Amino acid sequence: MDRNFFASRLILLTVAVTGVHSMAVSQEKGMELDPVTVTASVNPIQTSRTGRNVFVIKGDRFMDLPVQSVDELLRFLPGVEMQLRGPAGSQADIVIRGGSFQQVLVLLDGMRLNDPNTGHFSAYIPLAPAEIDRIEILKGAGSAIYGAEAVGGVVHIITRTYAARAEAADTVAVQAQGAIGEYKYGSVQAGAFIRKNRTAFSAGILSNHADGQLQRGTRGFFHNNTVSLSGAQWLNDRWKLSARVALDDRDFGAQNFYTTFASDTAKEKIKSWWTQLQVQRVGKKDRLLMDIGYKHLVDEFAFNKSSVANRSVSELVQAQVRDEIQLTEKTGLTAGMQFISKKIASNDRGNHTVLQGGAFLVMNQQLGEHWMISPALRLEWNERSNWEWVPQVNISYRAGDWQLRGSGGKTIRDADFTERFNNYNRALVTGGRIGNPDLNPERSWSYELGADYFVTTRFKLAATYFQRFQEQLIDWTNTPYAEMPRKDNLSPTGAYALAKNIARVNTRGVELDGQYRQKFGDKKELWLNAGLTWIESKGSESTPSLYLSSHARWLSNLNAQVQIGRFYMSVGALYKYRMAQQAAGIGAVLEPDYFLFNGKLQAAVWQARLRVFVQVDNIFDVAYQDLLGSVMPGRWVMGGLSFRL
Repeated sequence: MDRNFFASRLILLTVAVTGVHSMAVSQEKGMELDPVTVTASVNPIQTSRTGRNVFVIKGDRFMDLPVQSVDELLRFLPGVEMQLRGPAGSQADIVIRGGSFQQVLVLLDGMRLNDPNTGHFSAYIPLAPAEIDRIEILKGAGSAIYGAEAVGGVVHIITRTYAARAEAADTVAVQAQGAIGEYKYGSVQAGAFIRKNRTAFSAGILSNHADGQLQRGTRGFFHNNTVSLSGAQWLNDRWKLSARVALDDRDFGAQNFYTTFASDTAKEKIKSWWTQLQVQRVGKKDRLLMDIGYKHLVDEFAFNKSSVANRSVSELVQAQVRDEIQLTEKTGLTAGMQFISKKIASNDRGNHTVLQGGAFLVMNQQLGEHWMISPALRLEWNERSNWEWVPQVNISYRAGDWQLRGSGGKTIRDADFTERFNNYNRALVTGGRIGNPDLNPERSWSYELGADYFVTTRFKLAATYFQRFQEQLIDWTNTPYAEMPRKDNLSPTGAYALAKNIARVNTRGVELDGQYRQKFGDKKELWLNAGLTWIESKGSESTPSLYLSSHARWLSNLNAQVQIGRFYMSVGALYKYRMAQQAAGIGAVLEPDYFLFNGKLQAAVWQARLRVFVQVDNIFDVAYQDLLGSVMPGRWVMGGLSFRL
């Protein structure tokens, strides 16, 4: 496929947003275009008043789209770049606004999921899709509220049980889907949410399996399973208890996930437990939330059959408390504190523990009829870098169909255990990535200006310009043996990439987003999300760092569904343009651009509840890689049944 083909698809994705304007009709404003969010300022507030670019997608959209896992859903959301190494939840890096994958914070009901071992595990979300109420994407800085890692953005998954309100009606919601396909593919996802009086209960399972397509002498197999269970109990009108437990188990082929060596025929197994508990007390003018969470993850990575497997056990313990206070009709104040313990025991990285914490204050102040200002200030503590102030301010102005917004703030990130100690505990290392325990924390200042235009009550357009000025960015840089700071277990003939602090990196970009929702009767509906993002990053060092050079310069995402009678057609599409790369030793080529298109066709066979479907991933059979060496599947055909009640 030539460049003209890809360019035409990029134009198609961009124009698709504006092309639906002619179909709009005047109806009551849909809350899906301006929903309430809790991610931008902790306090529940409509997105149009946050001063930020926030995208929200409802969890019940998951089964409608041609995706098999949460990370595949994220890759088609506007402004989110997913750098997948494998399909169906095998592994993916989340990139927002050109940051590295460690610069995106993932939250589950307000608790961080980012693993202390490595940011590569951030997309391992221990949750079945049936439990998701909504996913909120905050683009840009969030460290003033959430602390470290919230640099490029925040992905916040909010579940049905935690989102359930005391005044809501009794509910029974059940959904299930089973599919089979090529390469011995089999998938099951199912779940139920039940609300009765003062009790809410939710459970779900997601299971994806396949022998996988042929790669460089191996097959990209995967056996990925997630089981989750949660519940909520209102003790009375004021007190609510919520709890969750989940098991996530993934076993997959990992060839060239982390290296471009010909000897790499890797396999990886990751098993994690996740538990969390929340106590909520609702007063007359405030809401007090107390959360604790515990994550236990075991990672076993075998580079090839002759190597000793790396085994790393990481633990994440966290506790937080926050009080959301409504001081007056126009003034809201949230105060909170957080404690985090990160721990690892590894035959490759050694045994280490890091403690950190913070306290924050956020105000939401309405000024007059049109203005909203939200300043935030956090005092962050890390035993490696001591105390640090992290400020931010968001401003919005709403008049008629227009929303103007702006934001500026500081962000921070400390190195994870892989960046500090990778390959440090081995007797001999002949090549690969080498950790650096002397890394300094990253610091940056982020700014953005944007505007939202509600073209009609069902059609919204948004544009945002952003800049991020980074100091001491942590990334991997190819480094000769002679320049390695520690040579104790290194071979003089090896090829190495060292984790380093890059002096300065400046990133700027533009985001164009569009959303459209429209019903044309009982059985006719169209919904569509689309985005176009341009990003430019410039560093102060002559040698390009690994992940800085891999993010997309141009990115366009689209997901949409149309219903006509008992037929449903949905698509997920993306176009990506980035720096070309190659690894001659394994014959790997990272093309400068590619266009990916997934499609799903459903037909209702019993009311709208039971449907039969056919799904095709990568319809145009494009050969592509998101990261050099990690071959992604070509065309993949599957089909099955889905049920919802």
